[in-house]
Amino acid sequence: MDLIGIAENTVKIILILGLPSLIVSMVIGLIISIFQAVTQVSDASLSFVPKIIFVSVFVLISLPWIGDHIETYTKDLWDIILTFGQ
Repeated sequence: MDLIGIAENTVKIILILGLPSLIVSMVIGLIISIFQAVTQVSDASLSFVPKIIFVSVFVLISLPWIGDHIETYTKDLWDIILTFGQ
């Protein structure tokens, strides 16, 4: 594996680990936007606070999964470093 392959794997891991939180944030934002449009309530904190709460809870729930992916990626990266070092 060369430097381009390492960079591609890094971007792939970033996307795999970041997209679920982004999707949760987008879905919650859409639900809150629909609620604000229906009720005509336009408070800024109404859209910000629930997103923070739901994304934080989602990240806490998915931490073992995230940790497993980061651990596997780190071990693979160290193996590549050891291979290039010889």
